[in-house]
Amino acid sequence: MTRPGKHVLLDLLVSEGVEFIFGNPGTTELPLMDAMVVEDRLRYILGLNEVVVMGMADGYAQATGKLAVCNLHAAPGLGNAMGMLYNAARAGAPILVTAGQQDMSIRLTEPLLWDDLATMARPLCKWSFEVASLAELPRAIRRAAKVALTAPTGPVFLSIPGDVLTSEAPDDLDMLSPTRIGARMRGDADAIAAAAALIRAAQSPVIFAGDHVARSGAHAELAALAEAIGAPVYLEGMANTAAFPSNHRLYAGTVARMTPALRAVMDKHDLLVSIGADLLTQSQATGVEALAPGTQVVHLDDEPWQIGKNFAAAAAIQGDARATLPELTALVDNCGAHRSNAIATVLAGSRAALLARADAQAGDMPLQPMPVLKLIGELLPDNAIVIEELLSSGMNTVRHLVPAVAPDSWFGMRGGGIGVALPQAVGIQLANPDRPVVVLSGDGSALYSAAALWTLAHYKLPVIAVIFNNRGYRILKQRTRAIGDHSARTDSFVAMDIEAPAIDFMALATAHGVAGVRAETLDDVRAAFETALASRSPTLIEIVVAREP
Repeated sequence: MTRPGKHVLLDLLVSEGVEFIFGNPGTTELPLMDAMVVEDRLRYILGLNEVVVMGMADGYAQATGKLAVCNLHAAPGLGNAMGMLYNAARAGAPILVTAGQQDMSIRLTEPLLWDDLATMARPLCKWSFEVASLAELPRAIRRAAKVALTAPTGPVFLSIPGDVLTSEAPDDLDMLSPTRIGARMRGDADAIAAAAALIRAAQSPVIFAGDHVARSGAHAELAALAEAIGAPVYLEGMANTAAFPSNHRLYAGTVARMTPALRAVMDKHDLLVSIGADLLTQSQATGVEALAPGTQVVHLDDEPWQIGKNFAAAAAIQGDARATLPELTALVDNCGAHRSNAIATVLAGSRAALLARADAQAGDMPLQPMPVLKLIGELLPDNAIVIEELLSSGMNTVRHLVPAVAPDSWFGMRGGGIGVALPQAVGIQLANPDRPVVVLSGDGSALYSAAALWTLAHYKLPVIAVIFNNRGYRILKQRTRAIGDHSARTDSFVAMDIEAPAIDFMALATAHGVAGVRAETLDDVRAAFETALASRSPTLIEIVVAREP
């Protein structure tokens, strides 16, 4: 008995552990959508455009570590999704991106919506391929899943022509089996020993932690190393996850993504220990290197591309953090433990000063972001997941004010392309139906992907979307003012205000089917947030915040 390719595809995806297909279908996907009518093993989650669809898959993949599937429509659909695919690639999200392709029989005529999809996707994917026949489909799916889920994880792409889905598979089609490569690779013993020697010789080491720590589940192992060597722990420049618990006494926070700020931190230390962090992401050119010449670096990562990419590593270790750090910690033999109390005291003082600043601003009107964030942090349930895309409203302070404690409790915008938070919330809430999911977003970011609100409403996902509305692109104003020229002298900015007309976020919420609440005081914020938590319904809370500085 033969079986149509559309059902073969679904059988393969189910056997790879796929639970959801995130998509926005078109004509080239119609055979797949027809098969979904009788499919009860996985769900198709509809997004209203490809920006939203790709972001949903990204959120699910990051939150679970499982294979997410993103289904796009031909060349325009893939093109629309590229910005979010860039973010997913930078975050290492294991996503199988598929796009429906025109039938192989007419591709030479360059039909409507056709293009070389595999070439389009290749720069942002670990592997990209066009399936030419149903006979190739099992091997293509197996390879794609294996590559996406193998460290360092990341997106892969398959172009699937319509006639692959409509062809009939013979009885003897070999479906093959999934392959999984273990991720717990221990680092080279000699490299670990070299790292330990450098650490023992250092007088003032500092640790930078990156996404790999959270993905590896290595909080406890990294905390043990930090205590043993007496080092503060900063997050990497474009911090995406809770790479180190923000309530740990050696948590030092984040550093502005400008090399002078990074240089100022490093000037106090004689050794940089990078655990799964990139070194060092910067936003703009400043003419200053982040590290002084001759700075000693120890670098552990599961992604060899990152090790020594910008700064030479005196000890370079490719491996998994959770598997490797215990051996490194044993070899350093508590060499700096005597420093930990003093460092923790300094960091506690800095945090107390930040909280005092937030309290001092509590009476300001319009609201300042810091006291709002402090209040949300106090109201946030312990098991909540935060998706943060605040830019100017939360820069380098938000994790001190809103807890980022568990490895799976925090997600951000690793690639830097804005508009990720609302779509990611869909995938993250689907992955964690029993946990509160809270979005912290600026108004400018939210407007890139506001259509995700409809998906929240349609699937009754109780995400709380908190929009900090300063009615413009404040981070661009800050950066333009820093140039010190026309804008700084005149306090005038071109194309950086979202006004005339202002966006009516309450109408936007209503139009997409979610509850909307506008908050202008801290009491309003408290009431709105507590009501939203209790309602277990999707809610948009617009908070009117100060426009300047």
